[in-house]
Amino acid sequence: MIPQSGPFAVVRRAGRALVEIFQGDVVSVAELADIPIGAGPGPSTLALVPYRQVVERGFECVDDGAPLECLRISSTAEIALDELLAELPADPPVLRDGAFDIDDDGYAALVGEVLSEEIGRGEGSNFVIHRVFEASVDGDPVRAALAAFARLLRNERGAYWTFCVHTGTRTLVGATPERHVSVEDGLVMMNPISGTFRHGSGFSETDLLAFLTDQKEIDELYMVLDEELKMMAVVAEGGGQVIGPQLAEMAHLCHTEYLLAGRTTLDVRAVLRETMFAPTVVGSPIENACRVVARHERRGRGYYGAVLALLGHDDAGRQTLDAPILIRTAELSPSGHLRIPVGATLVRHSTADGEVAETHAKAAGIMRAFQGSAPPAVPVEINSDRVRAALAARNRHLARFWLDQRPADPASGARVLIVDAEDTFTGMLAHLFRALGLAVERVSVAAAVGLDLDGYDLVVAGPGPGDPRSRGDARVDGLRTLARQRLASGRPLLGVCLGHQLVSGLLGLPLHRKDGTYQGTQREIDFFGRPERVGFYSTFLAVDADGPVDPTIEVSRDPVTREVYAMRGTGFASVQFHPESVLTEHGVDLLGELLDHLGIGAARLV
Repeated sequence: MIPQSGPFAVVRRAGRALVEIFQGDVVSVAELADIPIGAGPGPSTLALVPYRQVVERGFECVDDGAPLECLRISSTAEIALDELLAELPADPPVLRDGAFDIDDDGYAALVGEVLSEEIGRGEGSNFVIHRVFEASVDGDPVRAALAAFARLLRNERGAYWTFCVHTGTRTLVGATPERHVSVEDGLVMMNPISGTFRHGSGFSETDLLAFLTDQKEIDELYMVLDEELKMMAVVAEGGGQVIGPQLAEMAHLCHTEYLLAGRTTLDVRAVLRETMFAPTVVGSPIENACRVVARHERRGRGYYGAVLALLGHDDAGRQTLDAPILIRTAELSPSGHLRIPVGATLVRHSTADGEVAETHAKAAGIMRAFQGSAPPAVPVEINSDRVRAALAARNRHLARFWLDQRPADPASGARVLIVDAEDTFTGMLAHLFRALGLAVERVSVAAAVGLDLDGYDLVVAGPGPGDPRSRGDARVDGLRTLARQRLASGRPLLGVCLGHQLVSGLLGLPLHRKDGTYQGTQREIDFFGRPERVGFYSTFLAVDADGPVDPTIEVSRDPVTREVYAMRGTGFASVQFHPESVLTEHGVDLLGELLDHLGIGAARLV
């Protein structure tokens, strides 16, 4: 039943009893909107989306020319796993001359550069930098891929997709743990996964609990949760509801994960476009993360970090999409060149040695499938009461707004303009405003420059990466100009994160770079007289050293460092933290209070 010639895909998808086999012809298209979708029910196209497609969103990449290939499915079959395994090659492939393209010392140095030059300078909260294990495979590369596929089917567990895809120009084989995005019956779902526990063939409950309470691992997951909520804010009409967390266990690794769900009416190709690509393989904020990746990797990524995408229709004629992330995946060329790209998520807690070890662990699963040396891992109990309690504890101080998803009240008529400075936290912010009954428009800094700001009841100078002290950065300069104009008019202005820093600078407060970063940090602060847990994504801060410049301005500050957390004065308010973040426990309520101060009528959630 395994195809003997021509393009094919063999896919075992989580939750399906049978393995699917697709055959057809392959075409290359220029853009996601060009991906063909047949009219009939069932899967019609399997697209191999390369990382370079981020240029469709205007994001930077090193363009390696990897094509967007589409397997137009002409025949579909299903087969039982045991029957399939009996057909697949049993002898393991032979690898020769295997090594990483960047050695351990070189990768450790690269990690250090990103930590100091990017995260340390406020360019983002986390970045994923990859390297590639390369080798040569003896014999027929398609047969080698099928043999590795058989070992993955036998030995791996917990994969979202286990697959072997052959287009004629390349063969991909892997076992990816992560759904990127799916659409079925109008329900769009994303699956942020982060935090890696390397356990080999077994581990104790004590080891697992230590991992679940490790702050670095917790912060990694929170940051990708926030970043994928930003994407859901764009593709789902009501934003994304957070479900979880839970453990995703594979043969030699455990990950922690959340599930996000919402309703969408978008074409599934538009959903793919607006979610390029997962922060777990790029970083956040996503646009600047693409710049950082291009700046430090200095080579193309091929298909690493992008997606396979199975598109079609259901029996009712509605579009369907199932798109796993291309990680834990090997690519073979017709000449037998093997590439296994792997990356590590770099956050403020990262160490070079730890991230080097993580790349080795991630490559090991696929390498074992080709080396033919590892037995199946022994299942381990991961659902004890203590483990479930440790997972549940992660939500104790998260925003119920995103965990519960309450409906919005009718719009009050107040018009809000959110100016996005290249951080799509503004999409989440828009959902909070809509939940409070306001009408929202969200535009870039460049688009806002030509607008009549007086036509809006409230202007929000939004968040974004970069140094608020800089001059000559068009984005920062433009947002500063808009904030200055709005302050001068006396009409309501709200600054968030970068916007707050620019407002602070315009009011005469000094701006400083922190000794350590607040990227993805939840802190308890004094919010105008009461404690609140809020989420920070910042490297720079405003300092109220000698009291506010204007005595009529009320300032929320750290009593020791004098760091300014929030301000409110006549016609304006600003916050250094992100009220829209899942890390801000009562963010929607805090935003409502700021609107009250600004005289903007807003509903209240109950």
